[in-house]
Amino acid sequence: MKDFLNLPLNASAHGSSIDSMIYSMHYMMLVLFFGWSIYFIFTIIKFRKKNNPNASYVGAKTKIPLYLVFVVAGIEAFDLIGFSIPLWAERVGNFPKEKDATVVRVVAEQFAWNIHYPGADGVFGKSKIELVTSDNPLGLDRTDESAKDDITTINQLNLPVDKPALIYLSSKDVIHSFGLPVMRVKQDVIPGQVIPVWFTPTLKNNEATPNYEIACAQLCGLGHYRMRGYMTIQSKEDFDSWMKTEAEYLAASY
Repeated sequence: MKDFLNLPLNASAHGSSIDSMIYSMHYMMLVLFFGWSIYFIFTIIKFRKKNNPNASYVGAKTKIPLYLVFVVAGIEAFDLIGFSIPLWAERVGNFPKEKDATVVRVVAEQFAWNIHYPGADGVFGKSKIELVTSDNPLGLDRTDESAKDDITTINQLNLPVDKPALIYLSSKDVIHSFGLPVMRVKQDVIPGQVIPVWFTPTLKNNEATPNYEIACAQLCGLGHYRMRGYMTIQSKEDFDSWMKTEAEYLAASY
């Protein structure tokens, strides 16, 4: 029965909680839909013209519809207070510490995701707007000691499995929306703000699914359809090997 919504693959530790909430909401909506449909059919039959040739200016005297409204409002309040708010509070109140997570900056622009890793020293290097070019979209100042080992990619996010990922989101231009359906993550990216999101990947990619999609869930311009990135979840060893290869390539470039 749970497959009737055909949700995307769940590849995150918190995804089952999100899915449970989504299914619960839809079950409630089905109950309300059939309940109101039955009531609607009942009123059509009971108050059809044959039984009521003359208009009634008094209307129904029963208070059952009023009680039903309170029941529906109570169910919706239960959904909000019992499911949505606690789940939201659990997510925003339990951010992992940076030392326990893979920390990444993701800077959105029309129409790409710029990925920035702090490198071996764990410190993000300085960026300067005057250094922004097509070859250096983040404006990274490589003369800064902390920036010399920083690794950058475009539209490719690599993360280790079973370790919290802490992503700091920002935008260079308009509002974007960082969407990772398999991680049950979607966060608007607002110009002038740095917004953190976090999740813990639980499924590595394989030959059948080499990457997960990073989608922009906000209409961000005429080239919106091109704003797609890819996320690869690897074992810790493969991730460390990838970081080492990127660092060696970086060292050879400077």
